[in-house]
Amino acid sequence: MNKKITCVVIDDEALARKLLTTYIEKIPYLELKGVFKNPIEAMPLVQTQTIDVLFLDIQMPQISGINFLKTLVQRPLVVFTTAYEKYAIEGFNLDVVDYLLKPFAFERFLQAVQKVTHRLSTVNASITAPIQTSTPTKNHILVKSEHRIHRLRYEDILYIQSMQAYVAYHTSKERILSLNTMKKLEEVLPKDQFIRIHKSYIIAKEKVELLEGNQVIIQDTKLPIGASYREMVLRELF
Repeated sequence: MNKKITCVVIDDEALARKLLTTYIEKIPYLELKGVFKNPIEAMPLVQTQTIDVLFLDIQMPQISGINFLKTLVQRPLVVFTTAYEKYAIEGFNLDVVDYLLKPFAFERFLQAVQKVTHRLSTVNASITAPIQTSTPTKNHILVKSEHRIHRLRYEDILYIQSMQAYVAYHTSKERILSLNTMKKLEEVLPKDQFIRIHKSYIIAKEKVELLEGNQVIIQDTKLPIGASYREMVLRELF
């Protein structure tokens, strides 16, 4: 590798910082630019220098790794390093490169670095490639359910239903339950394809067949329109 990959470690655990530093020093093409115990300390460096990858913890006292990542206008590639599996889905939705569950061995760390290397080479190739007439866009959402991760295409989703701590993704073939919130889904799903019609429902715009009173109909299923959403639904769909 001609160019070194610059990286930063952010973790509130001293042992984790030491381990990551040791692992990084074993790989000749990694260049460690800084080690920090919280995102606030790391912010000046991350915002002023070109950093290729962050090795970022999630649960930290001042600000979580996820919230810190959302504040960055120019995001480096990110590898989450955490002891908590429950954040995996949000990590995938934020397009992180990998998700390392503590404690992790050097071999697993090396796999993550290889993914970073591949992603960077892909980005560099796209920069030097001829300009295309159209830009490919993301066409799916990753949904974790029962220890599986489904690659669910937007075009297959009919509607999404809130079920307290869970949401149900309804397609013409199946229903998939997953831990998530409607608010987070509103942020992630493309607004030109999906619209929230009720506190408990997000629907695919193109799947709507009829408006009947205060309901929309999708494949013979009647879904209510909330009073506060009605004006927007009529404007967007009808």
